[in-house]
Formats: sequence, structure tokens, C-alpha cells
Amino acid sequence: MDIAVIGLSYDTAPVEIREKVSFTDSKKIEIMDILLEKASKEMVIVSTCNRSELYITASDIVGAMEDVCQLLNGMLEQEARDFLYIKTGEEAIQHLFDVAAGLKSIVIGEDQILGQVKDAHAFAMEIGASGKVLNKLFREAITCGKLIRSELKISEYPLSISYIGIKFLKERLGTLKDKKILVLGAGKMSQLALKYLVLEEPSMIYIANRTFCKASELAEDLAQAVPVGFDKRYELLQEVDIVITSTSSPHLILTKEHMPLLGKPLTLLDIAMPRDVESAVATLDYVDLYDVDDLQDISDKNSAKREALAEEATRITKTYVEEFGLWLKMTKIDPTIQSLNERCQEIHKDSMHYIENKLELTPREHKIIDKMMMASLKRLIREPVKALKEMEDMGKQEAYMEMLHELFEL
Repeated sequence: MDIAVIGLSYDTAPVEIREKVSFTDSKKIEIMDILLEKASKEMVIVSTCNRSELYITASDIVGAMEDVCQLLNGMLEQEARDFLYIKTGEEAIQHLFDVAAGLKSIVIGEDQILGQVKDAHAFAMEIGASGKVLNKLFREAITCGKLIRSELKISEYPLSISYIGIKFLKERLGTLKDKKILVLGAGKMSQLALKYLVLEEPSMIYIANRTFCKASELAEDLAQAVPVGFDKRYELLQEVDIVITSTSSPHLILTKEHMPLLGKPLTLLDIAMPRDVESAVATLDYVDLYDVDDLQDISDKNSAKREALAEEATRITKTYVEEFGLWLKMTKIDPTIQSLNERCQEIHKDSMHYIENKLELTPREHKIIDKMMMASLKRLIREPVKALKEMEDMGKQEAYMEMLHELFEL
């Protein structure tokens, strides 16, 4: 049995192509039923927003891959090969291990994909599409992914500016618990910042946006959040400890001229681009102002750290891939070895039957002859079996198996 993966992902196909081959559970069942009736013997479909991949095993792997490509052509209503990657053998095996470890994700080392791979395999097993080979492959890939996740902890080095910003503030101030915070803007960056902020348990979060209803929508899902009018932003500086701003405004929204005189320290984090806060605000004695440049260095260092850990993760996956390759190699010769053993049992049985009919043996004599004959037969096939297991050239190994079948009439 050979292994292959046919798929497309964020780096080979745009979203309008990927969405056409996004597999719901019912679609997976439909596709598996079609392909398993053809050349494919086992199948697992991994489908996420960033990738759709069909892992297959087959005796005729070329025919099975052609079946998959034709089916994908039909789903895309065009030639799919321009968007596909097709990998076979060890390359396909390595690909799955890398995917499960998060090494093929947009953000290297992200954790979510490991659960998605696990769910995809579980679903394939439930409907009987995954068998001995893919069960072993996916279980090993998931085990390897868990090991990399627990030992290397790649995902603990965040790349999101919003996330890094919250951690940066926490490090600077010691804690964000019981702080009052003003968030200016309701876009994606602000939404992410709010997501991480609530975990730090501030006493109050004010959300201000030029469109008040958007601020209200964000505040609805957060118990400690209150929407406020955008024109109240300077007034609120008297009350809050921290301001996080990330609007899409082309103009400055906090300027030194309009800053109130405060009798307390104020920390400003400007993660907008272009900037929301006038740089001159930093000259005020009571203000600490930080912007994306202060965070980018952390992000770059984290990115470099992830890259270094990814190299270590690749070394781990390669070890697993080699071990799986040896296991797969043994499964290919297992039928031949089993047939040789069965042939020995057959000869042994016939020979003992003949001896029993010709000689009157005591129980002790019968036992000795029985054992000696079986040991001799095992010794006869020991060297051919050993040579078969140690043979690295796959073509030579297949020719050797054919010869054994012919010589021993297997």
C-alpha cells in the first residue's frame, strides 16, 4: 500500500478557490463513498479555512490520485492541478507530521490545527474510511504534534501586535487587574485587544468609537465594558489608567494641545497605523506613550524564536517519519512473511502426518521430532526473511518477494 496526499492551502490557492473545496461532514461522506469504491483503499480528509487535503492509501496510487484530481476538477468546475500539491510516499508522510505540528500554518506553531487533524481522523474512523495504515499514520502524527506542543511551546511566543501589546502593558505596570482602561476604536485590532484584556481582569473597560453602535455591540459581550461617546475621550483621561488606541482615522485623535492636565500617571498604547496619538504627547511628564515600534521588536524576536523552534520541531518530526517508514516497510513484506510461515506450517503438518502413519512413536519421541522439524523449517526461511527485512531498495525488495512466492509456491 502506498500513501499520497492531494490538497490545496492558503499558499497555493486564493480563498475563492479554497471555499469551493471546503468539506462539510456530509460532503466528506459523499466524497469518501465515491473514491473508496474506486482505487483508494483508505482515506482521511482534513478541511479547515486554510487547507483542504485528502490523504489516501492504495495499491494503485497513481490511479487513486487521478480519481481525486478528477473529483476536485468537478468541484472547482475547472482544472484543479494549478492549485494542488500532490505528494507521495515519505514526502506525503512528512507533510502530515508538519501540518499536525503547525509547521505548515500561516502562523508557525499555532495550536488549533492539531485538534483539527485529530477530529478529521476520528471522523474518518467513525465511517470506516481510515484503516490500518492511515490509523497508524495519523495517530503517530498527532502524538508527535502533542510532543512538540508540550516540549517546544512554540505558540507561547505571540506574534499578534494586540496580544503583545497587552502583555507589554502588563510587564510595564506589573498588573492590569483593577485598572480602568479606555479602548479607542472598534476594528479588528481593538477587538483582539479586548479579547486579551478581559483575561487580565481590569475593573472597567470603556469602549469609544466614532460609530457608537459598534462600540455598543462590542461592549454587549463583555461584563466589565461600557460604550462611551467618542467625543468624551479627553474627559475620560481623568478617570482611566490606560488608553489603548487603534482606529483607522487618517488624522490624530489625541493631541498634546487638547490633553488635560492630570494629577496621576497615564499609560498610552498606540497600535494604530497611521498613529492615533501625536508624538509630542510623550513630552508630558505624567504620560508614558508607546507605539507599534516598541512592540515590533518583541514581535520580531518572537518570530525569530518560532523559526528556530520550528527547525527543532522539524528534527523531531523527521525521527517520527523515519520510524513510520520502517513500520510501513514491514507492513509491505508482512504478507510474504506470513505466507512463508503458513507454508512451513503446511509442510510440518503433512510431514508429521506421514511420520505418524509410518512409525509408532512414544509421546516423548513425537514431541522431539515435532519440535526439531518446526525448528528446521524456521531455520530454512530465517535468512530469506532477514534479507527481505534489511533490503532498502524498494524495487529490489518487490522483486525478491516475487521470487520467494515463486520458489516456495506461496
